[in-house]
Amino acid sequence: MGSPMKTAGKMSASEIALAKDAAQKVVRTHEKVSSFMRMGMTLAQIDAEVARVLASLECKSCFLHYRVGRSPAFPSHACLSLNDCVVHGTAGFVARPMQQGDLLKLDIGVEYKGMIGDAAWTYSFGQPTAAIKRLMESGKVSLARGVKELHPKNSYLAWARTVQKTVEEEYGYKLVRGLGGHGYGLKKLHKPPYISNVVPTYPGEWPEATQRCEPGTLIAVEPMIAVSTGETKTLRANDWPVLTKDGSMSVHYEHDVLIGDDGPIVLTEGMENLPDVVG
Repeated sequence: MGSPMKTAGKMSASEIALAKDAAQKVVRTHEKVSSFMRMGMTLAQIDAEVARVLASLECKSCFLHYRVGRSPAFPSHACLSLNDCVVHGTAGFVARPMQQGDLLKLDIGVEYKGMIGDAAWTYSFGQPTAAIKRLMESGKVSLARGVKELHPKNSYLAWARTVQKTVEEEYGYKLVRGLGGHGYGLKKLHKPPYISNVVPTYPGEWPEATQRCEPGTLIAVEPMIAVSTGETKTLRANDWPVLTKDGSMSVHYEHDVLIGDDGPIVLTEGMENLPDVVG
């Protein structure tokens, strides 16, 4: 994808280097936490390890105490979303220990010297079934293919077309509707543009779809996929955990990408080398 020190719009070399550093803090945290996780641990124990690792890397969670609208302050250092929980799972949402067949989406967000880094990966506790292994593959493949489309010659629609074709036509799974990627930057976890994983179905549904991939834009792109539905639910109004409406299993994969003058630069390079299986 090219060197992160290449030019990217109006971003300076030092700004690009800081964005890379923050993103790599996320990668290092995933590496350390994935080697720590074992069956029999609770989400709370895993979240505590995320906090410990972040402190050792001289950064902090940008998720802890984060608020959106009327939602309560997010209570955990990471998003820990288990099985049918797609995203925004909390450390206390599931109290039981991890067991064979559990599928954990671990989303880690950091703030390092003011810069945000934000990336997620999916881990299976014990060897997954063939069906779950294929579900995980659909997430990794769609992310890798989609990132290649984040080029200044394209609009964001190229990303969604590629991801949706891969997941829904090739693999036969469902992209979760109403959730997508986002811009980010200094002190900002969420900022425009919104990056849908599916093409719009009516005018105005996704205004950024035809927006050009502008050099210098930092974006977190993240396919969220369920076995059999694109619809979601929450158990309580304004609460954090988002679950598949039909209870089917889900996966979540996320990279930080800088749109460079010559194409996409994956700042969270190395996430693709994380293990699929822990425990």
